[in-house]
Formats: sequence, structure tokens, C-alpha cells
Amino acid sequence: MVAKLSLLEDYFRALGSAAIAFSGGVDSSFLLKIAHGVLGEKAVAVTEKSHLLSSMEEEEGAAFCKKNGIRQIFIEENPLLLEEFRENPKNRCYFCKKNLFTKIKELALKNNLNAVCEGSNADDLTDYRPGLKAVEELGIKSPLRELGFSKAEIREASKELSLTTWNKPSKACLASRIPYGEVITEKKLNMVEKAESFLFTLGLFNCRVRIHGETLARIEIEEKFFSVLLENKDELLKTFKNLGFLYVTLDLQGFRSGSLNEVFGASL
Repeated sequence: MVAKLSLLEDYFRALGSAAIAFSGGVDSSFLLKIAHGVLGEKAVAVTEKSHLLSSMEEEEGAAFCKKNGIRQIFIEENPLLLEEFRENPKNRCYFCKKNLFTKIKELALKNNLNAVCEGSNADDLTDYRPGLKAVEELGIKSPLRELGFSKAEIREASKELSLTTWNKPSKACLASRIPYGEVITEKKLNMVEKAESFLFTLGLFNCRVRIHGETLARIEIEEKFFSVLLENKDELLKTFKNLGFLYVTLDLQGFRSGSLNEVFGASL
């Protein structure tokens, strides 16, 4: 691990300056911390401010940058204006990433930053990640993936660096809660965000609320926490129905990242 960390530090020294696409998750937080440690003020966090990132994630990311003295720039974005994304084809992430990283590249140029880096890791090569095509087309750097950092290694290194994100549950963008082919709307994204926020209050952080159609919620949590959900059934039903859900279901297969990709035999 020490050798890999040294390679990562050398990677940033060679770049000289960089804009780091920062969501506040495990990978981008680790990448940003290392970049800032090497480059100082020449490493800038760039965060998308949109309906796809929960307010909790946004607040946690801002707190991370403030705590570590890192300059953070927000890009106001509305992916729902992109018809290719809004219509929700299976490669929707390609259109979203292409649009976002094009704007981050423009921002980097205006701020005299030599490169744009993003936080995908080596494990992502075995997943369905259409957004990586946009990353490659635009020449975005992927240091963790290029140097072979796995998710487990990133968590381990983050723990050694005393980063609070080391054991943070993975959080895909909110659009991943809507089945492919079903139109993505601001209303659906807000329903999902608020429903998951309620589950967080129960201590269920590793969870997903998938919305099917306009009114059906399918909750995915780890099987060991099923009892917690049932113990709070009445409050949960009241909360979800107030959000607009008519039907509230518990997926007996439990939590699994990327379950909506099962329709074409892939995972995310």
C-alpha cells in the first residue's frame, strides 16, 4: 500500500495542478486528500450541484473541504434538461458524464489547472459503467483506476489517513433508483431522497429506495436490518405515503448495489 500511495503522490506531482471531480464519496474524498497533500492550493475540488446529489451528500462534501482547507467550486447543473439523460436509456450515465466533464474541463482551463481527475477505481472495470466512456473520450484522468487501487484498498488507506469517509456506504446518484426506460423527473428524485433520508434516521445507511412507476417504493436494506424496518412500520408508511408513495414494499433479496441492472445481466 505504501508503494501505491507513493505512486499516486508522484502522479500528482507530474500533473502539477488538477481539478478533482468531487462528490464527497469514499473514492473522490481519498483522491482529493492525496492531491491536496501534494499540490496544495493547486488542487481544486469541483462539485456538481444538482438534483442528482442529495443535500446530505453535498453538506458532507462541503464540510470535508472546509475541514481540510481545500478550495471547492460548485457547478450548477440540471441534467434533466438533457433529453438523452431524462428519457433514461441504459447508457444515461454516458450523457450525464459527458455533459458534466465537458464543463469541468472548461472550468479547469479558466483556472489554469493542467488536468481533470475523477475517482473511479480498479473494481469499476468489472462493473457496468457507461460513464467511463465519456471519461475516456474527454481525456479525463483516472489515477486510482490507472494505478490499480481497489475499493478495499481505498478504504484501508483512507482509514490510515483518519478520513471519516473510510467506512462511508457507497452512494450512487439518485437517478440510479429509477428503472431504465422510466422517465427521470425532479419529483421522483425528491421522493427518493426524502425516503432514504428517513431510513437514515433509523440507522439504515446502506440502503436504496427504488421507485417503480410513479407511486411504488421498493426498499433494499441488508437482511439483518429487516426487523428494524418492521418495528418502525407505521411511521415508515406514514412518511412514505406523505411523500407520494401509494405502495411500499421490502425487497426480500436485501440490499444489492445496482439491482436495476439485473434486467440485462450486469451490476453497478
